[in-house]
Parts: sequence; structure tokens; C-alpha cells
Amino acid sequence: MALKRALFFVFFLVFNVLVIQGQDYVFDKPDKTAGGDTETDTPGAPPPAQDNCNGVFLSYSFISREKEFPHVKNVTAQSWAFKSIASILNAGTEELKAWKIFIGFQHKEILVSASGAVNMNGDDFPAPVGNGTYLSGYPTSDLKTSIETAGDLSQIQVEIEFKGTQFGVKPPAVPMPKTIRLENDGYKCPAPTKHKTSMYVCCKRNPKFKANSTKVKFLPRQNGDLSLMYDVLQAYDGNYLAQVTIDNTNPLGRLDHWNLTWEWMRGEFIYSTRGAYTHLKDSSQCLYGPPGTYYKDLDFSAVQNCERKPTISDLPAEKEKDEKLGNMPFCCRNGTILPTTMDESKARSIFQLQVYKVPPDMNRTALNPPQKWKIDGVLNPQYKCGPPIRVAPTEFPDPSGLQARTLAIATWQVVCNITKPKIKSSRCCVSFSAFYNDSVIPCNTCACGCPNPDRCNPNAPAMLLPSEALLVPFINRAEKAKAWAKMKHNKIPNPLPCGDNCGVSINWHINSDYKKGWSARITLFNWLDFAFEDWFTAVQMRKAYHGYENVYSFNGTKLPQINNTLFFQGLRGLTFLMGETNGTHPNSDPRVPGKQQSVISFTKRHTPDINIAKGDGFPSKVYFNGEECSLPTHVPIGAGHRSRINLLPIVALTIMTFVLMMDQFH
Repeated sequence: MALKRALFFVFFLVFNVLVIQGQDYVFDKPDKTAGGDTETDTPGAPPPAQDNCNGVFLSYSFISREKEFPHVKNVTAQSWAFKSIASILNAGTEELKAWKIFIGFQHKEILVSASGAVNMNGDDFPAPVGNGTYLSGYPTSDLKTSIETAGDLSQIQVEIEFKGTQFGVKPPAVPMPKTIRLENDGYKCPAPTKHKTSMYVCCKRNPKFKANSTKVKFLPRQNGDLSLMYDVLQAYDGNYLAQVTIDNTNPLGRLDHWNLTWEWMRGEFIYSTRGAYTHLKDSSQCLYGPPGTYYKDLDFSAVQNCERKPTISDLPAEKEKDEKLGNMPFCCRNGTILPTTMDESKARSIFQLQVYKVPPDMNRTALNPPQKWKIDGVLNPQYKCGPPIRVAPTEFPDPSGLQARTLAIATWQVVCNITKPKIKSSRCCVSFSAFYNDSVIPCNTCACGCPNPDRCNPNAPAMLLPSEALLVPFINRAEKAKAWAKMKHNKIPNPLPCGDNCGVSINWHINSDYKKGWSARITLFNWLDFAFEDWFTAVQMRKAYHGYENVYSFNGTKLPQINNTLFFQGLRGLTFLMGETNGTHPNSDPRVPGKQQSVISFTKRHTPDINIAKGDGFPSKVYFNGEECSLPTHVPIGAGHRSRINLLPIVALTIMTFVLMMDQFH
């Protein structure tokens, strides 16, 4: 009997040990206070999947949340302060350079802080991230391998601690993201494994990805719509000379009066610039900050800018030969960067700046580029910039004129890409009209935003217009639109639709349609008070592109590298699209927009199936100076406006007339 008891006890111990070792990675159960206003989870040990990952292991863990003020009864409107943590571990055999991750937040989250990371779109915290967010590493952007560091976690892993606000998701439910994934080129991430308060995924190298076969110290240079290089040319213990080069590589990209901003992360300040200038010259932030404490003998009145987030712009043309401010190649064009399709020599801009550092970075190798880069223009594409990536040093021709090359001390690249404008956020718009329909389909309501929607309806569709109304500013169109609606027996909304609020509008008019070809007329209207120099417009024609013959008042070019796109610019001497001016009688006449137009001819030889009356002659995309314009949601129909005449009496009268006529014959 004693032997049986001993055997049973041994079996019980072994069974419990096996059960404990077989448990999955879990978190402790939530610790909830009375009323459910606070919820916390304490992360447990790393999951076993981490040990089996031969790649990059990502994890996200919910830690806690607490109800925020105000306390409301509506669950979806209740805000909660949450804490969570994400981890990136390089468990592979290749160094992970410039890591980037996506976290699919989905509960109207607002990130207040993210330690060890920056928002890749350049937004400051607090930042709304309810549709997910892309993060990059700062200050640790590269993760070495365990092999080359003897397993030193501080060099192969980073942890990002999040603090923020989320809405809804009443306890005991947990506000988790949809997904997490690595965004670096060459990696594939499966769907993450999800638990109630955690998720993780092992991202592995894509075997089909063609990586550089030779081991290099830096990442290869990336392609994008706009490439900015931050080259350190000279380095000293307390300061360095940097050069910024902006290259436009998109055939439809463009910048006018560009403004560049970034954020200094280590307390740096700009002592001087050449080829550009900062918008604010104020030394107070230096005097009363760390620079004033360290540089006791420096004359801060000569300092160019002390802002943490400076705004930098190109110099005007008259400063091009200025020995102190200008006298640099590719500078001083008033912030205009053209596409290479127009002028390759004007597709680049360069400026230099002398940057002063503060402790503890007082040695010549402590070089840190600014973060959170943003660049925009007056009426240009909207660019989204990534983080600075360390690349191979830029090569420059030797200043002595000898056949030698000089390398930059260090180089970082920032790549910016054009983003599609959101609905009601464009900067230009398009109206459609045709010879077979006497109504113009105007620009969309609030196409470029609605700053004052109180006196109009921002959601009502735009009212049809007579063609002459296109020449009248929107504030003078109301009576014409209402009169036209009455004439066409169309409903007049109350309140009336808001205007398009666009500085530039474009009308595409079908001019003619015949057996062997057809023609269109494009008209550009500038409603702003300044002119556009070296303007261009581009149209994407899905079905009519191959039939393009000629444009008569513009220069026209086919762009084979962009699907079915025609590129138009002004002829020599007509490169200015003038601004809006007063009418003949300013006290009574409306203001007159700047205008340019041209007829465009097409042949049907290469597009025999094209149907102009059904809308095949209208563009699918229109650009002005690189900005994609808002298009109407429908096109004019070939039958003109719909008739409201009742056909039954007409048919009856026709039959009666026919019967009477036949009766007379008898």
C-alpha cells in the first residue's frame, strides 16, 4: 500500500510539471478596481514563438487603461487613457537597418507619446492614429544580430512604450490593434498570433527579394517622388556644416515657394545659412536654453535660428549672386522646383547651414540629423516624408578642379512621396461640359474644403450652370444657378450648395465629334491674386490617349512612363497664368480670373470604339502643377437634359392624326 502511495505521489508531481511547462504564453488576469474604471495587465514571460523565430520578432502588449474625464454614459464616446508596449527583436542573422513598423490601431486612438520611436508622417504628439500608424526608430534605428553582439539585448532589441487615449471598448473587452507588421523591404509578415491582451508575429526574409549581394555598411539609396539629402561636409567638436539637396524625381511632381520644416532632437540650432533662409530670426530660445549656458561668449544676435522646428525657404532670384546669402548652384529660384519633364536644370534645389550642437554631443563624430521632415508648396502635391536613413556618403567633384572625388563625412536620405488628396481637401478642381449638352457640370461642392459651411449646404451636389457662369466668381453665380435651375425645371436646394473654394479650376469641354475624330477645349482659371509662372497641367485619358493628335495654344507631350497621360505647358511668352483682376467697372462688375485655353484634336483611327457621347472623351485624372484636382462624379450625357414632357398625350395625338388622315383617303 505504501508503495502504491509513493508511486501515485511521483506520478502527480511529474504530471503537474508537464502541465506547467506546456502552458502557452499568457498574461496575468486583469486587476480591476471597483466600477471597472481601471484595468491593468502585467506581461508575463516572452512567448515560446520568440525562441523559434529566425527573423524579426514583433510583439504588442496591452498594459493598462483608466477612464478619463469627462465620464459619459455613451460607451463609444467615453475616453480611456491606455498604456501598452511594443517590442522589436532581431532574431535573425542579418542586421536590420532603419527599422519601420506598422501598428493597426482601430479605436480612435490618440498617441500622446511613443518612447524610442517617431511618427513617420512627421506629426507631433499627440497624434490621431485611429487608422493605424507607421513608426520608425529614434535614436536606435538599426538592430544588430545576436551573433555579432554575443546576445546583447540592448543592441538587438528595442521596446516602444505607448501612452495615449482610446475611445469606446468597454471592459472587459481590450482595445487591441488589428495587426502589427514590419515595413522594411525584403521582409514578409504573416498574420499575427492574437491573445486577449497581446499579439506577436515573426517576420522573415522574403526569398524572392533581390537583396544586394555584397555586404555594405549603409542602406542603398531609396527611390521616391522627392529625395532630400542631408550631407555633412565639415565636422568640428561643437558644430558642423551640412548641405541639403532636394531632387524632384516625379515627372508630375512640383514645388512652388517650398517650405521645409524638421525637428531638432538634440538641442541643435542654426547659426547661419546660404542658399535659403529661416522664417524667424529669434535668439531668445538659445539665450535662455542650454546653448546660452554652454556658449557663454557667443554673440547670439548673429544666430540665424534657435527654433526646435525651424521653417526654411528658398531665396528669391535677386539673391542668387549675393556673396553672403546666395552664390550657390541650384539656389535662389523663389522656391520653384520643376519636374524633369519641363526642365532638368530646375528640378533640384540646394542650400547649406552651419549647425551648432550642445552637450553631451561635443565631439566631431556625434552627428544626428533632424527628424520629422515636412515639405510643401503653394498649390502643389502634398508630400509625406519618411525618416532620415543613413546611406553611403555622397560623392562631390573636388573643388580644386582635379579629376578627384570628395566624399561627404556622413549622408542621410529622406524620401517623400506624393499622397492622393482626401475628399474635399484638393487644391484645384475640374468642371465638365460638352457641345451636346447646354448645362455645365461644375466643380464639386467643397472640392477644396469648406471654411464657412454655416450659410450653405456642404453636402448638397453642385447645381448645373450655364456656360457663361464659368467666368464668374462663385459668390456671383448664385442668381445664375437659380435662374438656370428654374429654366431646366431642376430642384433648387435650400440652403444652396457651398462653393468649391478652389484657387484654380479647369474646364474640359467636348468641342466636336465627327466620323474620323473629335476635339476638346481645356480652359484654366486662376482665381487667386498671384500668377503661376511655368505652369503645367496633365490629363489622364483612359480611352482617348492613343488618338491624341495636337494641341494648338500649348506645348503638348505624351508621357509614356505614366499611364495614358498628356502633359501641357505654356508656349514661350505664355508661361504665366495670371491672377484674378478687377472687372472693367470694379464697383459693379465681378472680378475676372486669369485664363488660358487651347483646343486639343484627337483622331479615331487608333481608337475606333471610342464613344464620345457616353463620356469616353473626358479625362479620368487631371493635374495642375502636380496637384491632382477634384473631378465631377458624373459627365454630361449625349441626350442633353432630361425632358419632362409627358409622352402619352403626344402619342395619342399622333395616332388620332394618323387615323383622320387615313379616313380622308377613304
